[in-house]
Amino acid sequence: MAHLFNRCKGKTQCRENETECRTCGRSLDEIYTTRRLIDGLANFIVSMGYENINDFMSYVTSKVSKKVARLNTDKQQEVSNGFHRMG
Repeated sequence: MAHLFNRCKGKTQCRENETECRTCGRSLDEIYTTRRLIDGLANFIVSMGYENINDFMSYVTSKVSKKVARLNTDKQQEVSNGFHRMG
C-alpha cells in the first residue's frame, strides 16, 4: 500500500515506542532499514573515494526513481492481467 514518506525530524525529536516513531509516524522497521541504506551508500562513497558526492547521489536518485516507476508499472500490469483472467 502506497503512502507518503515522512522525513525524520531528527534523532533528538524521535519518540519511539515498540513499533513506530511517535513524531514522524514511521515504523521502526522503516527507520532502521532507511538508516542501513544510508550507511551503505555513505560507506560505498567513502570506499570509492568519490569527491563529487552530489553527482553520484543525483545519479542514484535518477536510477532509483526510474527503477521504482518500472516496478510499479510491472505490478499494475500483473494486477490488470490477474483481473482480466478472473473476468
